[in-house]
Amino acid sequence: MHKIIALLSLMVIVCVAPVKAETVNGEQVETIEWDILMPADYSPMEIFDTSQFSSLDDYDPMAEIKLKVMMEALSSAPVVPEMDGKMVRIPGFVVPLVEEGLKVTEFFLVPYFGACIHVPPPPSNQIIHVTYEPGVNVENLYDAVWIVGKLSVKTTTHELGSSGYKIDAFKVEAYKE
Repeated sequence: MHKIIALLSLMVIVCVAPVKAETVNGEQVETIEWDILMPADYSPMEIFDTSQFSSLDDYDPMAEIKLKVMMEALSSAPVVPEMDGKMVRIPGFVVPLVEEGLKVTEFFLVPYFGACIHVPPPPSNQIIHVTYEPGVNVENLYDAVWIVGKLSVKTTTHELGSSGYKIDAFKVEAYKE
């Protein structure tokens, strides 16, 4: 009977014991979602007057002007300064920028598949410029990944879009919940 009570006590201790948080370089890693990278009062749709969009023809000069204004606003979206310097883990999709052989060493991380490939790209506060020195094999761009690294508020401009954040990644792994 004492053995059963001891075993049950051990099981309770194991089940109640806190799970050790992941640390990288002595810093605790915080798992974040994309919306935390946008200021609470920011909404990309509120910065555009979309009432005229449906009446514009692709060849209308006003359509080109509105697209240019929209692209400028998206590429300079506000960031959250308090996120600077945090060790984070965030899921997303890879948009390769620099490849060395079969490995991607520099890429944009975006919240949904196809972002940056189609126009318009997401706002810059929803694009993270990632560097990962060892490189990662990206067999399928449809597959999401987890990135772990130090987040910084830094603008990077590329022909595919502009990012408001940068991560020097310590780990890139397949997305699994």
